[in-house]
Amino acid sequence: MSKGMLTVLASILAGGLTAFGVVKATVPQPKEPTVVTDESGKSVEYRTVNLADSDYPDFTYAAESAVEAVVYVEVTVQRRQQYQTIDPFFRFFFGDEFTQPQSREQKGSGSGVIIREDGYIVTNNHVVADATKITVTLNNNEQYEATVVGTDPATDVAIIKVDASGLPTIPMGDSDALRLGEWVLAIGSPLGAQLRGTITAGIVSAKGRSMPDGSGEFKIESFIQTDAAVNPGNSGGALVNKKGELVGINTAIVSQTGAYSGYSFAVPVNIVKRVVQDLIDYGSVKRAILGITMTSVDKKIADEMKLSSVSGVYINEVLKGSAAEKAGLQKGDVIVALGGQKITDGSSVQAKVSSYRPGDKAEVSYVRNGKPAQTTVEFQAAATQNGQKDVDGSIAFYGAHLKAASPETLKALGLRSGVEIVSLGSGKMADAGAVEGGIIAYVNGDAVSSPEEVVAKAKKAARGIYIEGVDVNGKAFYLAFGK
Repeated sequence: MSKGMLTVLASILAGGLTAFGVVKATVPQPKEPTVVTDESGKSVEYRTVNLADSDYPDFTYAAESAVEAVVYVEVTVQRRQQYQTIDPFFRFFFGDEFTQPQSREQKGSGSGVIIREDGYIVTNNHVVADATKITVTLNNNEQYEATVVGTDPATDVAIIKVDASGLPTIPMGDSDALRLGEWVLAIGSPLGAQLRGTITAGIVSAKGRSMPDGSGEFKIESFIQTDAAVNPGNSGGALVNKKGELVGINTAIVSQTGAYSGYSFAVPVNIVKRVVQDLIDYGSVKRAILGITMTSVDKKIADEMKLSSVSGVYINEVLKGSAAEKAGLQKGDVIVALGGQKITDGSSVQAKVSSYRPGDKAEVSYVRNGKPAQTTVEFQAAATQNGQKDVDGSIAFYGAHLKAASPETLKALGLRSGVEIVSLGSGKMADAGAVEGGIIAYVNGDAVSSPEEVVAKAKKAARGIYIEGVDVNGKAFYLAFGK
C-alpha cells in the first residue's frame, strides 16, 4: 500500500458501540453586570456566566440508558495454517502430518447490542464469522454462551442469541432522520474486555458513505460517518442518538495505523431493522432487487441530461426481466427519487432498496431526455433459478450464489481454480452443509473455474451431484445431493 493511502479496516473480530444523548440544556441566566473604570476613566460593563450552566450538551441520559444493553462478545475461531517444505527428506523422516494444514485456536472480540429482552443481540457479521464458540458478557458481568441465528455479509450484520429473559434493550430509532452535525454516542468494548462499556461522543459527519474494498463482493454500503472515537473491539456496538435510541451499528474505521484516527462508520439502523427481522424470521435476508447497474451523476452527466442539480443515478443497464424493466425504466434514465426519498448517489439507492422486501412497491421519480417522469416499481427477489444471473453478477445454484474465486483467494488456499460460494439461502446447497466463503473445486470429479461450469456439470449429471471443495480455513468439504 502506498504511503499515505487510507486503509479501510473492518476490524475483523473487533466491534464497536456508539451511544449519544443530549438532554435539554439549561439556558444560562446572566448575572447582574459589574461596572469597572479603566485607566482612561471610561466605565466598562461586564456580565459573568457560570460555565457549568451554559448551553453544553448533556449526554448522561442517553449514555446511562443505553450502556446496559451493550455487550462484550468474545469468539473462538479455528484457523488452519499451511505448512510446506521442499525437502523430501523432511517428509521421509517426519511424515506427511508436518506438511499438512494444521489447525490452531484463535480468540477475537467485539461488541453487540441487545435488541430484544429474550436474548436477541445484533452485532457485525465479521465479528462472529466462522466462530466455533461465542461468549457474551453483559454490563453487569453476567456471562452467556451464544448461538448464531443468522448472518448477512452484504450488510455486515449478524444476529446471535443467548438463553436469557428480561434483558435490557435499546429502542430502535430512525437513521433517516439523522442530521449532519447531530450529536451521537459510541458505546462498546474498544481494545478488549478491560474497556467494556466505553462511551465516546461525536457528531454525524456525513451520511450515505461508501467504502469499496476492491474485493468485488456485493456490499450494501450507505454508512453513517461520525467522529466518535472507536477502536478495534468496537465493531458490532451501538450508535445512539440524543434520545438514547439506536441509530446505527458501528462496523469500520478509516486509519493508516489500525487505531482510531478521526473517523468511524456505522450501518444505519433502518437497514439493520430489515436485515434483523428477516434473519430472525427466516434465517436469511429476503432482499429486494431493482435490477439495474448505475453510475452516480456527475457534472458531465448533469449537463448532458439537462438536470437541475448534480444528484441522482444514471442507469447504465436494465437487466432483462427485472423489476426496473417491468416498471418501464430504460438505459439512460436518471433516478432522482425513490419511495419519496431524494436519491443523491448509488449508496442512497442501495440503502433505500434494502428497506423493502420482494413484492413491495415504490414510486420512482426519474428524468428521461430532460423531462421528469414517474413510475411504480414492484421489487423482485434475488435470482433463485439455477444459472440465473443476479444483479451483483453472481449465479444462482440450488439456493446459493456463486462467483469465480479471486486469484488471491485461490493462491492462499493452494488451489489452481475454483468457484466461491458468496451467499447461501435455503435450498439443497445449504441442506447439504455448504458454507459461505467456501470454494468449490470439483463437481462430479471435474475441476471447475466459473459458476457457469458448476451449473453445466450439475445439469449433465445423470442422478446425483457430488461437490468437493475447501472452506475459508483450507479444510476440505464434500457435498452430495440429488438433482
